[in-house]
Amino acid sequence: MSEERNKMIESLKEIVIPELRNLNFKGSFPHFRRTVNGKTNLLTFQFDRNGGGFIIELANWSEKEFKTHWDKIIPLNRLTAHDLDKRQRIYPTSLTEQNGTESWFRYDQNRVLSFGNKFDRLSKKVVDQIPIMEKYWNEL
Repeated sequence: MSEERNKMIESLKEIVIPELRNLNFKGSFPHFRRTVNGKTNLLTFQFDRNGGGFIIELANWSEKEFKTHWDKIIPLNRLTAHDLDKRQRIYPTSLTEQNGTESWFRYDQNRVLSFGNKFDRLSKKVVDQIPIMEKYWNEL
C-alpha cells in the first residue's frame, strides 16, 4: 500500500469513522453497517486499484440473512455493500460518475490554491456527503 493511501485511510479513520459511529455504524475499515427498523444500511470505501482515489458504495438489505447465488449464507454482521448487486456510489461533487475514476474522491491531485492537509480536506468532503447517504438509506 502506498504512503499516500495510508495517510488517506488514517484521515478517514480520524474524521469520518467517528461520524459513522455517531450514526450507530459498526464494523471496521473499509466496511461498515447498521441495522435500523429491520433494514441494514451498508457503507464500503473502495480504493482505485491504480491508486490516488476512492469511492464510497452504499447499499441496503432488509432480509434476516443474505444468501449468495451459490447458496452461501452471509450473516448480517459480515455483509458488505460489495456483496449486493444494487448499490449507490457517492462522489465528492455529484451523484453520478462523470469521468470514470477522475470523478472519485482524489487525493493524488494537488490543487494549486489549496491550503492545509489534503487528506483531511477530502475526509471533510466525505462528512459533507453524509446527508446524501442518509437520504439514500432512508428512501429504500
